[in-house]
Amino acid sequence: MEKRPVDRKLLFLTVGLSLFGVLAITDASTPQALRYFSDSFYFVKSQIVSLVIGLISLIIFSKIDFRIWKKFSVVFLVVILVMLIVVLIPGFGIKSLGARRWINLGLVSFQPSEFVKLFFAVYVSSLVGAKKSLLSFLIPTVIVAFLVVLQPDMGTALVILGIASSAIFIEGINLFKLISLSLVASVVGLATVLISDYRRERLMSFLNSSNDPLTGSYHVKQILLGLGLGGFFGTGLGQSRQKFLFLPESATDSVFVVIAEELGFLGAVTVILLLGLLVYRIFKIALGSPDRFAASFTTCVGIWIGLQSFLNIGSMVVLVPLTGIPLPFFSFGGTSLIALLTSIGIVLNISKNQGG
Repeated sequence: MEKRPVDRKLLFLTVGLSLFGVLAITDASTPQALRYFSDSFYFVKSQIVSLVIGLISLIIFSKIDFRIWKKFSVVFLVVILVMLIVVLIPGFGIKSLGARRWINLGLVSFQPSEFVKLFFAVYVSSLVGAKKSLLSFLIPTVIVAFLVVLQPDMGTALVILGIASSAIFIEGINLFKLISLSLVASVVGLATVLISDYRRERLMSFLNSSNDPLTGSYHVKQILLGLGLGGFFGTGLGQSRQKFLFLPESATDSVFVVIAEELGFLGAVTVILLLGLLVYRIFKIALGSPDRFAASFTTCVGIWIGLQSFLNIGSMVVLVPLTGIPLPFFSFGGTSLIALLTSIGIVLNISKNQGG
């Protein structure tokens, strides 16, 4: 089959979202950077380094035949399990805000759960079309999701379940399998709430705010205040008041609120539309994929980005409880950005092998 050029629309959307994200972090992180590091550009400099690394990774992976990753799927599963166990070990895993999600390597640290999404998408996609049993999907899904819950990280656990559901869907809709995975999702969600006081408080805050937003937690109140201040057109770029240490995690979990405050409803809708277009483009590539592994992996990446965006933005508008999951391309976090750009690189390689 004669190869096509990479999907330029997906490439332009990816680069555009990444640059938009750097701009948002530059704006949203300044007060925190000055207070904690005496350098207003501390966070954005780190994000730019991650962006450069991520774009290099995107270019490299877009040139490597996607089929090779299927051969290493079991290796990826082993790497996933090792990383998720190591992060739970005191001394290796860094504990912050009641969760242990980072591995300390001395000079640098990284969040393994971000690469877990990528590696797990490869693994479950390798099972598609191989006539594997239901347990072949469920056992690794349960183990990986459970280890993520132990951190605890409910948002990522839900994304893992979404990725597994995508692979099962591509394999062929089977009601029993989908019901089984739904039960797994329910158990994972319940376990996350029960083992963590922090999660229970967030859930109760969400339930309270669903009746009266002003009775919610401090975080929820500041989120809603920021959204309200933005109005339709926003307060203007750089004019956010909430980012001045009123809004928790303004450069990470809550960066969408800063965007909505400064650029208003129009800016918020623009972010949602751009992310939606990216996911649509990925799904379109999946429809023309040359084989079922490629179709499954591409769909998994689309679900990963789409579901994660929904969980983040949904929590910002009090549709779902706060999960602490980052907004793809916009939240500060080098590991997340590099993993995303690497996965897009693989999708771009698949786009070069599309049929028809």
